[in-house]
Amino acid sequence: MTTVAQMLITTLADHGVRHVWGVVGDALNPVTDAIRGEERVEWIGVRHEEVAAFAAGAQAQLTDRLGVCMGTVGPGSVHLLNGLYDAKKSHAPVLAICGQVPTPEIGSHAFQEVDNDLLFEDVSVFARTVTSAAQMPQMLEQAVNAAIAHRGVAVLTLPGDVGGLDLPKGTPTPFLAPPPSPAPAPTHQVTAAADVLNDAKNVTLLVGQGAQGARAEVLRLADTLRAPMVITLKGKPGFEHDNPFQVGQSGLIGNPAAAKALDECDVLLMVGTDFPYREWYPEGKTVIQLDERADHIGRRTHVAHALVGDSAATLAELVPRLGAHESSKHLDAATRHYAEWSERQEHLTRPGHDETLLGRVRSAFDNPEELIRPEALAAALDRHAADDAIFTSDTGMSTVWLSRFIRMSHERRLLGSYNLGSMANAMPQSLGAQALDRSRQVIACCGDGGLMMLLGDLRTAVTYRLPVTVVVYNNSRLGMVKLEQEQGGLPEFGTELDNPDLAAVATALGLQARRVTDPEQLDDAVQGALASEGPYLLDVVTNPEEVSLPPKPTLGQAWGFAIAKSTEVIESR
Repeated sequence: MTTVAQMLITTLADHGVRHVWGVVGDALNPVTDAIRGEERVEWIGVRHEEVAAFAAGAQAQLTDRLGVCMGTVGPGSVHLLNGLYDAKKSHAPVLAICGQVPTPEIGSHAFQEVDNDLLFEDVSVFARTVTSAAQMPQMLEQAVNAAIAHRGVAVLTLPGDVGGLDLPKGTPTPFLAPPPSPAPAPTHQVTAAADVLNDAKNVTLLVGQGAQGARAEVLRLADTLRAPMVITLKGKPGFEHDNPFQVGQSGLIGNPAAAKALDECDVLLMVGTDFPYREWYPEGKTVIQLDERADHIGRRTHVAHALVGDSAATLAELVPRLGAHESSKHLDAATRHYAEWSERQEHLTRPGHDETLLGRVRSAFDNPEELIRPEALAAALDRHAADDAIFTSDTGMSTVWLSRFIRMSHERRLLGSYNLGSMANAMPQSLGAQALDRSRQVIACCGDGGLMMLLGDLRTAVTYRLPVTVVVYNNSRLGMVKLEQEQGGLPEFGTELDNPDLAAVATALGLQARRVTDPEQLDDAVQGALASEGPYLLDVVTNPEEVSLPPKPTLGQAWGFAIAKSTEVIESR
C-alpha cells in the first residue's frame, strides 16, 4: 500500500523537485520518512524554518520550477512565514508542507495548535488542510497547480494522523498541469501603443525582470526608438551587460543619469517591471506599460496605454510597427551622463583613492580611521567572481554597493528580497542556489545585521557540503536605517551593533574564514575566499560613515543630513 506521504513525495520527485528544506517534527515524520526512501529527493535540514522558505524560494526563482519547504506543528509552520512572503512578492512557485495536530484535536486549542489555513491565507494562493486520505491526490494537484499557475505560494497542511494513512484502492496517479503558454497582447493594444511611440519625441524605457526572456526584442526596441534604458535591480542580469542603451537603476540605489532619462522623456515605456517606488516615477509623462499580469497595470503610476501579454511575444508584434527615430540626442545625453557618473564612482574603488589629494580631504570627514570602503569590496568581488556566479544580497547597504559596483554578465544571476525587503535573506538564498549546483560559484553579500539574525544556518552549509562564499559588509551598523535617520535630520540611534569576531564564529561553526581590516589585503582576501573549495566566510570591516546619496537628493535631505551629523558630534562629546 502507498501512504499519503509516500504519494506526496513520489509525485514531487516525478515533477522534478530535487530538494526539500525544513526542520523535522512529529506531525511530518511520515513525510520525512518518505523522503528518506526517495533517492531523487535530498532532504536539507536547516536550523530555522525561515531559512528553509528562503532557500526554496531562491530555487524556484532560479529554475522557474517548484520549490518545496516544510515546517511542523505550530511554531515550525509560523517560522516559514517570512520566507514565504518573500516568495509571494517575488512570484516564486513554492509549496509549503505544514504539520498540524491530529484531526481529533483540531479546534480544541491543543498544544502547539495553530489554524494554518487562516495563518497562511494572505501569503498563499492555496491553503488547505488534508483531513482524510480520500482527499488525495486532488488536494495535492490543486496545491501544486495553483502555485505554478499563479507563481505563488501553496500551503498543504497534514495533521499528524494523516500522513501515514494508506491511500484507498484505485487512487489515481496525480496529474500536475503544465504552466500556461506565453501569448502576445491583443492587436488593438499593440496598435495603440505603436501610434503613441511613433509620435513621441523622447522615449525612455524602464525594463525589469519580466523582460528577461525578451532581451533581443528589448534591444531592438531601444535601437529603433533611440531610447535610453533604465533597468531595475532585478533586471540587471538580463540587461546590464553588452547594452549601449542602459543607464543603470532608478530609486534610492540609482544614479543621476537614470533620473535624467526619466525626467526628460515625453513617453515612458515600462517593459516587464512592477518597480514599486512611486516617488521615483516621473510626472506628466505618457506612460505605456507592458506586463503579462493585468493586475500590475497602473498600480505604481498612471498608465495611458496597457499591453497585457508576454514581453517577447508582444514586442515581436510591436517593433515592426515602429518607425526608426532619427535623433539620438536624448539617448546620447543620458548615456554620456551615466558614463561620467560611473567614472566618478569607480575612483572610490581604487586602492590608492584615499592617498590622493581629494581622497585625503574626503577621508578626513567620512573615513578618518582608514577603514575599508564598501565600494572597494564590491568592486573586488566583481573583478574576481566567476562569469557565471550567482549573487545574493541582503536588504540594505550591501544591495546598494552591489547594484553600483557588481556587474551582471549574461551568465551571472542575482537574488535578493527586493520586493519584501526582509533582513537576513542573502545567506539562506545562497544555500538554496548552491544546492542546485555545488560546482557553481555562489556569493552571499551579507550585512552584519542580517547575518546575525540567522547565524546558526552557517552550519547548514557545512553539514550539507554547500561551498557558498559568505561575504560580510561588517560596519557594525544597521547601515540603511542609519542613513534614513540622518537624511531625516535625526541623530543615529539604535543602529550600532556590538558584533563578535564573525570570522572566529564562522571558524567555530566549521567554515573556513578570514577577517580583513587592512585595505591593502582586500584583493588577496577576496581572491582566496572565492578560490576556496568549501564554505567560506569573509568578514570585511568596512567604513560605517560611507554615504550613498540618492540620485536626486532634495534640499531637505541634505539639510537633514547636516543637522544629524552635527547633532551626533555634539552628543558624542
